[in-house]
Amino acid sequence: MKDLQEKFIKDIVPAFLKSGEYSNPMEVPRVVKVVINRGVGEARENPKAMDVSAKELAEITGQKPLVTKSKKSIAAFKIRTDLPVGLKVTLRGKRMYQFLNKLINISLPKIRDFKGISPKSFDGKGNYSLGIREQLIFPEVDYDRVDRVRGMDITLVTSARSDQETRKLLEALGFPFRKES
Repeated sequence: MKDLQEKFIKDIVPAFLKSGEYSNPMEVPRVVKVVINRGVGEARENPKAMDVSAKELAEITGQKPLVTKSKKSIAAFKIRTDLPVGLKVTLRGKRMYQFLNKLINISLPKIRDFKGISPKSFDGKGNYSLGIREQLIFPEVDYDRVDRVRGMDITLVTSARSDQETRKLLEALGFPFRKES
């Protein structure tokens, strides 16, 4: 299996240049970074949940996650200011391409009844977001050590200027978009 970064440089960039839309290889849209967020709301009752979740996210991404804290108090949710409420990992470069390769080729096909990712999750500025309901689709996660099923949000930040450019880039990278009927 070809490395995704190598595929981008050797196959995708020349294909985009050949289409005539771009005259310079630096104009070709690329994935700049991948941001993975996970809310750990149960951390206020169970402080150990944050540690378990952080360890799991570090195994999946290969990078230590940053703990995100609440910005303000919300009495209805029993949240105080500066209370740890989530985790965030920003991947760039080689780690980003390794994660995307694993996501496209191993993890997404493991989802039960998977028909493709939503073609509607673009933000209008060339970025794409997708939500994953359970961490068990990643090969690093040991089923026996999972205490609770937790999901995550994955945001792909690209240098594309439009949703159409982003979709073309993601399809070239191998993202399986759902067929609209």
